[in-house]
Amino acid sequence: MAEKPGDKVRLVTDKGIFEGVLIDRRSGTTILKLSTGYNAGISDDTIKSVEVLEPGRDLEIKYSSEAHEKEGLPKISILHTGGTIASKVDYRTGAVYSSFRPEDLLGMYPELGDIANFDSRLIANMWSDDLRFKHFSVLAKALEEEVKKGVEGVIISMGTDNLAVASAALSFALEKCPVPVIFVGAQRSSDRGSSDAAMNLICASEFIVRSDFAGVAVCMHDYTSDERCAILPGTKTKKLHSSRRDAFKPVNDSPIAFVDYKTRKVIFKRSDYSRKGGDLVVRPEFEEKVGLLKVHVNMFADQFRFFKGFKGLVIEGTGLGHTPGHVTNEWAGDNRPIFPVIKELVDSGVVVVMVTNTIFGRVNMNVYDKGRDLQGLGVIPGEDMLAETALVKLSWLLANHPADDVKVLVRENLRGEINPRIGEDEFMRV
Repeated sequence: MAEKPGDKVRLVTDKGIFEGVLIDRRSGTTILKLSTGYNAGISDDTIKSVEVLEPGRDLEIKYSSEAHEKEGLPKISILHTGGTIASKVDYRTGAVYSSFRPEDLLGMYPELGDIANFDSRLIANMWSDDLRFKHFSVLAKALEEEVKKGVEGVIISMGTDNLAVASAALSFALEKCPVPVIFVGAQRSSDRGSSDAAMNLICASEFIVRSDFAGVAVCMHDYTSDERCAILPGTKTKKLHSSRRDAFKPVNDSPIAFVDYKTRKVIFKRSDYSRKGGDLVVRPEFEEKVGLLKVHVNMFADQFRFFKGFKGLVIEGTGLGHTPGHVTNEWAGDNRPIFPVIKELVDSGVVVVMVTNTIFGRVNMNVYDKGRDLQGLGVIPGEDMLAETALVKLSWLLANHPADDVKVLVRENLRGEINPRIGEDEFMRV
């Protein structure tokens, strides 16, 4: 056929007429990008005719391996780790797969070149659900190298599933940080019309060059529409929706700032943040043998005993910080050995920290006798820390401090992970 990728075409098919930009033809399927921004796959055996409405350029974008620097602009480093922000669609299956090199991000979003000069570095090409503590150490060391080059800030592009967990981990590993380190992801792949990748990257870049903020934060959509991005605290942010573009929200806290996408103006909501400048102190090590256990109904002692030999354990308990352990009637006999096993863990040297499974709110293990019993076993209240934040904090503390100090430090607010007072406007801000 005469049509080629990039042409605007009209397809007459057994199921109706479709118009859009031709993206690809392979494996018996024609892929169109419709005016709505969504991609449609149409089986070739249903197509009756194809008409080219408007010739287009070749869709294959050829990217330079080096970005041309503009005089007078600040330098930003992008550390690329994969994920949806650097993904495209496999048109055979409809699945999303990692594809683009770090340089491709700059090629896809030329607006970035008017904001700053960029260095782009590939750390890993992976989904964030494959992250391990070792990856946080690698990222921290890479960040140290970039900051020492004198950059204005660093963007870390990452898959969204564990992006907030990684931002918490790096908040601890960067004990002192003189520049902004902004985690950016995308809920929709970069070649979709509804992708949030461009806006998130642009807003993160504008925030770096237009603000005096220093430290770790997350930049993602504040609404589902393309109005503004929110700059969210590195240790108090959680992904609360599987697919919405505004999935990331602060928990028991508020956004640091907003970036208006149209005007590029930075609007700070808070003043209690670190400013640019000062020394860089990196402590990149994390203890491997730290776990997280979610409490649920019908638990057994062996589920707790599994963590014997670990250095640390975060228990995501119910309500104000509880686990099963009381035998309240004849059907609850399997609860009896749970408390003795928790005591065994503590006595063996495992640092056990309790957080709540309610997301919002905090543990208070002095209200009910069960909470007081658990404290008597040696379980440490984790205040209002998110479970994943408590996990990476405990891992970092155990790798950098003696266990006795860890038991004290885990209850202290080191990087904004503990909010001593939760305001009304910090509940369910969605």
